[in-house]
Amino acid sequence: MYFNSSKAGEGSGQWIFAKPVIRGKGFTITLRGNFQLMTMTLDKMLGIDYPIIVAPMFLISNTKMVKAALDCGITAAFPALNYRTDQDLREAIADIRAHTDKPFGVNLIVNKSNYKYNKQLETLVELKPAFIITSLGKPEEVIRQCKPVGIKVFCDVIDEVHAKKVEALGADAVIAVNNQAGGHTGKINPRELVELLQRNVSIPVISAGGVASVEHVNEVLSWGAAGVSVGTIFIASEEADVSADYKQALIDYGAKDIVKTTKLSGSPLTVINTPYVQQLGTEATWWEKLMNNNKWLKKYIRMIIALRGMKTIEKSTFGASYKTLWCAGPTIEYVHSVRPMREIIHDLTDGLEPANKVSVS
Repeated sequence: MYFNSSKAGEGSGQWIFAKPVIRGKGFTITLRGNFQLMTMTLDKMLGIDYPIIVAPMFLISNTKMVKAALDCGITAAFPALNYRTDQDLREAIADIRAHTDKPFGVNLIVNKSNYKYNKQLETLVELKPAFIITSLGKPEEVIRQCKPVGIKVFCDVIDEVHAKKVEALGADAVIAVNNQAGGHTGKINPRELVELLQRNVSIPVISAGGVASVEHVNEVLSWGAAGVSVGTIFIASEEADVSADYKQALIDYGAKDIVKTTKLSGSPLTVINTPYVQQLGTEATWWEKLMNNNKWLKKYIRMIIALRGMKTIEKSTFGASYKTLWCAGPTIEYVHSVRPMREIIHDLTDGLEPANKVSVS
């Protein structure tokens, strides 16, 4: 056995073997020339049954969804921004911990648009969730504060350039946001992105986007991914508090109805192509582009765009409105009814290897 990461003994990193292919719970192996690259999987990193995260979804994720995920042997995360005050955030974490001691995470927006960032980070370092997922910015400060207190940091990335940067900063894993992801999305297809990142970083790669069944999970793991992050299909769960109209839209629309817009947050965001979206358009106007690219005004303009977009999405998420802006990914193709979380999770885990079972072939 040859180690190519100083963190291998800490539950992260990758190991190189020159032995027959081994498949088992807790690791995957990918051929790399004359060697085989073995990656610690998400279930082993966190001590859960299956390498699956219920992705953090703005305005959608709630403690009921997190608790249901933990009860079914997977993990989940929620955005810190889903809670308006620091006390609300603290109460959400306390609610989950009163239910179970299983590991869960919190998502932090780390760019200038999140004016609550500093306080959110301070609270999370104090309360110590199992992991933090960073999005839309530089995670250096999160990593610096979280690693010493035992909080794992997973960083959203869309390409190898960002992946190398966060690995150098000390991230425990990267979440490979591909072009099938809902919400803030990537540009590269799922398999290509997983394999690209595996060639360029030595930390585990968690694939985000395009997963709706156990067949999809197995396929992604066969590429060498350490796990999957799944979001869209859980919007139509009984535990989600979004409007009935939103859930019905996931049933009525399909993959062909998903479009990307930059008008809501300044970054590409996938939404259902409702009549209102068609009327609004998906591309920023020349004035918005000019302001967003202005060196001096950029961070303030992005903050204004993000806040305006958040308010618009919030109105659509929880109430009836002709301004229907519903975030979702192409996996709405697989949503046919509103179901409890446990049934949706069963579709993702049925037939997966039981925890701690290892087979050699």
